[in-house]
Amino acid sequence: MPCRLTKIEYCLPERMRTNRDLGNVFPDFKAEKIEKKIGIVSRHIAADTETALDMAEKVCARLFSHYDRQRIDYLLLCTQSPDYFLPTSACILQDRLQLSRNIGALDFNLGCSGFVYGLSLAKGLIAAGIAEHVLLVTAETYSKYLAPDDKGNMSLFGDAAAAAVIETHDTECIHSFSLGTDGRGFPNLIVANGGSRSPKDGGAGDFLFMDGPEIFNFALEALPPLINDVLRKNNLKKEEVDHFIFHQANRYMLNSLQKLLEIPEEKFYINLHDTGNTVSSTIPIALKQAEADGIIKPGDKVLLAGFGVGYSYGATIITF
Repeated sequence: MPCRLTKIEYCLPERMRTNRDLGNVFPDFKAEKIEKKIGIVSRHIAADTETALDMAEKVCARLFSHYDRQRIDYLLLCTQSPDYFLPTSACILQDRLQLSRNIGALDFNLGCSGFVYGLSLAKGLIAAGIAEHVLLVTAETYSKYLAPDDKGNMSLFGDAAAAAVIETHDTECIHSFSLGTDGRGFPNLIVANGGSRSPKDGGAGDFLFMDGPEIFNFALEALPPLINDVLRKNNLKKEEVDHFIFHQANRYMLNSLQKLLEIPEEKFYINLHDTGNTVSSTIPIALKQAEADGIIKPGDKVLLAGFGVGYSYGATIITF
C-alpha cells in the first residue's frame, strides 16, 4: 500500500542561547569565528521544567489545528531524552493528545538518523496494513545533557520537536530506503552514565561526550556509499534529484559532504543558522522551512539523509 508524507509542523522553545550569550559566559568564545565555521548564530533551549514530551505535545497540538487527530491510528515518538525510563513517552503523549485508545504507540531511541528511520517504520506499518495514518514525532532536549562548561557542544545543539503525518496515498511518494548501523562508534557520542550499566556519579560521564573529529570522519566515510545505494535502489541518477536535505549537523560538515558528493550548491539545503543541531528534528524542520520559502514544490524529488549517534545512518527519497 503506497504512502505519502502529508503534514509537517515543528516548534522551538521560547528561550534562546545566542553566540553573544556564550561569549558572555566564555570570554574566549569567538562568536564570529564560530558562526563562520559551523553556521550557527542562535539556538533554542528548553526551559528548566520543559521536557521533550512537553514539546511533543505542543507541536502535535499545532499540527492538529489543521488535521483531524481521530484519523491517527499509530503513534511513533523518536527521542533520546524521555521523561521517564518507563513508561514509554508515546503512551503518555497518546493520553495528552486525547488520541484514540485503539492505536499503537511506541518510542524509539535514535538521534540524528531518527526521522529517516521513523519514515521507514511508518512506511512498513502502512505497507503491512497495520495502520493508515501514522503520526511521527521527533522531540529532543540535548541541552539537558550538556555540562555547564561545555561551550563546544553548547554552540552546536538546540532543542526542538517536529510532527509529521504519513498516510496512505494512491501513488508511492516515500520510496526505497538505505539504512546502516555501525555500533563500533558508540563511545564517540554518548551519555555514559545514568542507565543500568553505569549510574550517575556526578562526574563527566553524566554529561554528553562527543568526539567531533571521529564523528566527522564517520560521516565522510559512511555518506558517499549511503547516497549511492539509495540512488541505486530508487533507479535514479543524482541529477534527477531536485533537493538534498541532510541532517543539519553543522555547516562545516555539510559543506564538506556537499563537495565530496559533488552535489550542486543550489540543490543542497542548509538552514541551521537560527536553530542549531536539533538532532532528530533537523530534517523535518528543514523540509518545512524549504516548503515555506518556496524552494521545495509539489512533485519535487527530495533525498533525505540522517546520520550520527549509534553510529546510525539512513537515507530515502520522497516525492513531495
